[in-house]
Amino acid sequence: MPALARPALDPAAADKFRAAGRIAGAARKLGASMIRPGVRLAEVMEAVESFIRVQGGGPGFPAQTSRNHIAAHYCPPPGDPTTYEQDDVVKIDIGVEVDGYVADTAQSVYLGTDARYQRLVAASQAALEAAVRLAGPGVRISTLSAAIENAIEAHEFRPVYNLTGHGLGRWKVHTAPSIPAVPDPHGDAELQAGMVIAIEPFATDGRGQVYERGRAEVFMLTRAPTKLKGVDPAAWDVIERMHGLPFARRSFPAGITSAAIEATLARLMRVGCLVPYPPLVDPDPAVRVSQAEHSLLITDRGAEVITADP
Repeated sequence: MPALARPALDPAAADKFRAAGRIAGAARKLGASMIRPGVRLAEVMEAVESFIRVQGGGPGFPAQTSRNHIAAHYCPPPGDPTTYEQDDVVKIDIGVEVDGYVADTAQSVYLGTDARYQRLVAASQAALEAAVRLAGPGVRISTLSAAIENAIEAHEFRPVYNLTGHGLGRWKVHTAPSIPAVPDPHGDAELQAGMVIAIEPFATDGRGQVYERGRAEVFMLTRAPTKLKGVDPAAWDVIERMHGLPFARRSFPAGITSAAIEATLARLMRVGCLVPYPPLVDPDPAVRVSQAEHSLLITDRGAEVITADP
């Protein structure tokens, strides 16, 4: 397959990606440090998002924390009393935007002493590190995918096959190219200088497939409706100011009633303008999933990790 067209990325845009990455890395470190048994999930996510804003960024998507067999997209709803528990395998997934330029990062924390789950967390981290070491201009994405698969299997686990890394853009969390956890036999492409990508391997002791299950808390506007009939003006103002980035029910201020929010979400989904993102779950509740993620800027000389630890 021919290489993807070289993207245009001027120095000012690159610096904004870097700024988003610095905030995201620090926010991830803060969130991970707060994860303990008995702590409410919502408390950690709210602290992370507050930190992001204080640092001069905005959430690139609602901060999310998924536990155990839930791989991704668990976002605490308003008033969620759920707490972290002993022996949880916890994922924390954070996006930051600076002037719309998005960085994406994730980490897993195991709240226990079982060596198997410690190794599971290490598997996704090792896969991330293996792919990051190889990333650079002219490198085929299949090379990264093979490194991810080999690292996870070396730890005696499976990758989650239907979750992939992805490109990042301005006001876009997911763009081309896709970076699968195993080499794609139907196509390949080369990384090009100027790309910004997120590499995010998931490791599991399950079958390696996840499915949408449960109530969606995360939504993304794909286009503006032709008419705003049935859409609450205050709720619409919040959604419009996201510029197409994902948002959650807890993104709305307290002054907007739950009834107005639900009516607005239902209307926008009914006319095909809004996409819901339910939790991504292994059907077996005994399964555990870990995740690790960094955002990288591909340069002429290699790859720069923009979400590294501060």
